[in-house]
Amino acid sequence: MKLFYYFNYLALKLTPRFLLNMKKRKLERKFENSKQYVAHRVAYYLKHKNEFDLSSRATSIAGFKHRGQSQYVIDLMSVMAYFPSHFRFRYHFGDETHIEDEPTLFKARPIDGDNQNSVLMKLVKYRHFRFVEDSLSFGEKQDVAVFRGAVTQPHRIEFMQRMFGHPLVDAGQSNPSSGNPEWQQPFMSVQDQLKNKFIICLEGNDVASNLKWAMSSNSVVVTPKMKFETWFMEGTLQPGVHYIEVADDWSDFEEKIQYYLDHPEEAEDIVKHAHEYIAPFRDEELEQLISIKTLERYFELSGQVK
Repeated sequence: MKLFYYFNYLALKLTPRFLLNMKKRKLERKFENSKQYVAHRVAYYLKHKNEFDLSSRATSIAGFKHRGQSQYVIDLMSVMAYFPSHFRFRYHFGDETHIEDEPTLFKARPIDGDNQNSVLMKLVKYRHFRFVEDSLSFGEKQDVAVFRGAVTQPHRIEFMQRMFGHPLVDAGQSNPSSGNPEWQQPFMSVQDQLKNKFIICLEGNDVASNLKWAMSSNSVVVTPKMKFETWFMEGTLQPGVHYIEVADDWSDFEEKIQYYLDHPEEAEDIVKHAHEYIAPFRDEELEQLISIKTLERYFELSGQVK
C-alpha cells in the first residue's frame, strides 16, 4: 500500500502540467453541484479574506528543497504540481502549531485564538487519514474504552496516572516506560481495538492520529476537549453528536461512559453522525479538488494568480 503511495507521486511528477490542468477541470465539472461545499471547506482552511504579501522567506515551487519528512513533501508537492513553478509559498512541516506572522501552510493549528495565518493542508495523509471497515455493531462490542499509544506528553501521563487500571479502561503505553513499567501493555492491533465500544483518542503534540479511523468505526470516540485541528476540521466536531467529551481531568469519565452503556441507542446515533461526518473525507477526488482549490486561493490572495 505504501509502495503504491510513492509510485503515484512519481507518476504525478512525470505528468505534464497541461494534463494536470485538464484533470483539474474534469474534477471541477464532476463536483459542479458541490461548489458551495468546496468553497466552505476552502474558507475554513484559509481564513484570510483580503490580499496579503509574502515576505522574502517564501520559497518557490521550483526552488523547494526539503530533506526528510517525505510524506509531508509528497502530500504538499502533489498539489503544488498543478501550479506554475515560480509560484511562492511559506510552509512548516512536523507537529508544529505555532502561528507565523504571514500566511503559512501547516498540517495543524490551534482551534482557539487568531489562527488565520495557519493555512491547513492535507499532510501526512497516509498516516492520519486511514479509515476502517468495522464488522461489529456497537452492541456486539465489549463494554470497555481502549487506549494504546506513546505516553510522553504531560496530559497523556496524567491520563495514565488517573485511568490505568480503571475497570472500564484498557490502557497501554506503547513506548518504553522506566518509571511505570506496568503501563506497558502488549501490542493491540486496530482490529482488536475495534472489539471495544469506546476508543480513547488523546491528542499528542497536536491532534490524535487515531481519531479518523476511530470515527469511521462502529465504536464511539472518547476525548477531552480538542485543542488542535487539521484538514479534518476537528474544530467543527460537536460533543455528544460526533464523540463523547470528558473533562480534562477525566473526573466525569465513568458517569458519561455508564450513560451511553445504559442508552446504547444514543451511542449508535453518535456512530451514525460520525460516519456522516467522515463520508466526504473518504471521497479521494473531492479531497483532491478541495486541496487544489485551497492552494489556488492562497496563490490568488498572495497576488500570484491574476
